Amino acid sequence: MRQHTTILVPAVLASVAALLAACSSSPSGGGQGRTPPPASASPSGTASGTPGMPRTVTDGLKVPWAVAFLPGGDALVTERDTARLLRVAPSGRKTTVGTVPGVDAQGEGGLLGVAVSPSYGTDHFVYLYYTAASDNRVVRATYDGRLGDLKPIVTGIPKGAIHNGGRLAFGPDKMLYVTTGETGEGGKAQDRNSLGGKILRVTPDGAPAPGNPFGTRVWTYGHRNVQGLAWDGAGRMYATEFGQDRFDEINLIVKGRNYGWPVVEGVGHRKGFTDPLLTWTTDQASPSGLAYADGSLWAAALRGERLWQIPLDNGEAGRPIARFQGRYGRLRAVARTPTGSLWVTTSNQDGRGTPRPGDDRILDIPLH
Repeated sequence: MRQHTTILVPAVLASVAALLAACSSSPSGGGQGRTPPPASASPSGTASGTPGMPRTVTDGLKVPWAVAFLPGGDALVTERDTARLLRVAPSGRKTTVGTVPGVDAQGEGGLLGVAVSPSYGTDHFVYLYYTAASDNRVVRATYDGRLGDLKPIVTGIPKGAIHNGGRLAFGPDKMLYVTTGETGEGGKAQDRNSLGGKILRVTPDGAPAPGNPFGTRVWTYGHRNVQGLAWDGAGRMYATEFGQDRFDEINLIVKGRNYGWPVVEGVGHRKGFTDPLLTWTTDQASPSGLAYADGSLWAAALRGERLWQIPLDNGEAGRPIARFQGRYGRLRAVARTPTGSLWVTTSNQDGRGTPRPGDDRILDIPLH
């Protein structure tokens, strides 16, 4: 049985304590457990990977949305609104690889995810997720100092002014995972024939991956808007998910499961739905990017304006710790670097934040 952790702000703790006093769930959504005290900005003493002082790698960016590292240590970084793909070195040197054609950057759409092929040394493939005129799509191109022609490999993902998903990540199985949103239309999340409100699993060519539960690209469904993916050292998969009015989530992702939206937000203990591993109230999180490093998940919070550290113990979540609360504004992407630190991007130029001098920026955060 895995523990479910609910983090509550004090104002609502008393009113929902009775409801959430036993919020624990197994991967199938059942079980009983306890609700620990609210998260603290101070370390609990049980978490590994204490972050050090952040260093600005580079600044002057415009809504950097995703980060993916090349084998040599440089990173490819997408800018949502400008449709620029940048190459950023650890020294801070940045160059524009190209501006992706056909990007329709309206609302929450634009140039979103980026992933580097696990076989990059031989195939030189990179992958991009962007909002086009008629849909969201995943494209593949070669990159060897210049970006080659873009080849669509997954098309027809629903687009909207909100909830476009957009994260790309290769799993330990070397399959490509794609997160999609339901564009504000909750019914798409429960419709297994729609690509909206899903986590997709595809081959490097974009076909349904072998072993998928429904014979399609769909891996899991019932999602509202997933924007973060990570795997721990044992290969367990986790995802961040935006709630609506009550609870944001981190989910332990299991093949073929239904994660409940729009029937359930947060913990529902409903047969047929999988409850989250952990929830926050929406003012504390709006979680976007996610990474795993040094025994913890690290989740970037947009509205919450902090980096959440979630210690893990054999797939169970410990008490989350708020890091750098309010110091850098809205945080969007988190990626573990080849040297073991974290790169975190701010998102204060996205129309919902308050830009600070130098925004947006990439921060390098060492882990001790």
